[in-house]
Amino acid sequence: MGMASNSTTFRIVISGYYGFRNSGDEAVLRSILLALKEQGKRANVTIVPIVLSNDSALTTAMYGVESMPRMHPASLWKALKSADALISGGGSLLQDATGKKTIPYYTGVIKLAQWLGKPTFIYAQGLGPVNSRAMFPLISSAMKKSSYISVRDEQSARLLRNVGVVKQPIDVVPDPVMGMPLPDRQTAWKAMEQDKPVIGVSVRFWRSDRQELDSIAAALLKLMNERDVHIRFLPFHTPDDVEASRYVHNLIVPHLNKASTLEIADVEDDPQQMLLAVSQCDVLFGMRLHALIYAANQRIPLIGLSYDPKIDQFLERIGSEAIGSTEQLNADQFTTKVMQLLDGKDKWKTDKEPYISQLIEQSQKPAQQLIQFLRQNISR
Repeated sequence: MGMASNSTTFRIVISGYYGFRNSGDEAVLRSILLALKEQGKRANVTIVPIVLSNDSALTTAMYGVESMPRMHPASLWKALKSADALISGGGSLLQDATGKKTIPYYTGVIKLAQWLGKPTFIYAQGLGPVNSRAMFPLISSAMKKSSYISVRDEQSARLLRNVGVVKQPIDVVPDPVMGMPLPDRQTAWKAMEQDKPVIGVSVRFWRSDRQELDSIAAALLKLMNERDVHIRFLPFHTPDDVEASRYVHNLIVPHLNKASTLEIADVEDDPQQMLLAVSQCDVLFGMRLHALIYAANQRIPLIGLSYDPKIDQFLERIGSEAIGSTEQLNADQFTTKVMQLLDGKDKWKTDKEPYISQLIEQSQKPAQQLIQFLRQNISR
């Protein structure tokens, strides 16, 4: 690898749920890349990333990095063989709620890197749920041989201890997206000027009967009929969230009888542009975890709807709790809460600032630890 301008260079493969046009996961990747660049600069280290992606061309175009197909064995082998280390994460990679192949795939990538003699780093992962005990040995084996482990909540750390990872240190750190900055090109996405408060809304499909979206539509309609607001749907995972947003939108429109308005925002795939869109809201209501993280990042008062423990775990870290769940959302309570936040934005920001500032600072720790390990253990 050699030296470049007196800066030591390391090639790092990054494995995660990338290249699927999910704004939250793309934000994780962007945040990891920015943290590695920033911490590398401080340590006089240059990190050359190789991202395993579902859409290599998209990933290369979006981030300007080398990318390999995540499901192509020869490409995976080539990437790991040429690298100095592997990052696995962040995001919710080690869980079996989305399918039985998820954990075997991600632990398989980790084990292959270890078999090739490459140090592996678990980067701010959220683990679970793991419903099949048959997955425990896969997780335990991959973790026990990793050089550094960090998870994004205490529940993930407990799960690792329960599957047998008992001797290795485990850092509990924030989601990497807490450290993501706004884009340099702040004019790339610009909202239409509004003469009323803007409520950002991030929804997703969850229940097969759509009851959660019906309840959200009822809650938003009550709010819009009691106070003039502008609802801005923010689809974090296209095209699915666009369809979910349209479903709620279409339920509201026939019954809207005041001056409130609504739109489905068309934000480009770059996660920093979505962060910019969130920053232009007065309050954000979200089902997606990263919609809530974006809002916290930008000190936008937020309300979370729980569909997964990771929502409750994040809200707890900023001293909040969910307004409801996919099983139950009270329209009166929702409306009251939104109006309280609109009228008390400054107080919310003051109350939450200590939590948020700490999370932003701690979000850099995995990158710091990785670069320190590389400098101390890989000779040039």
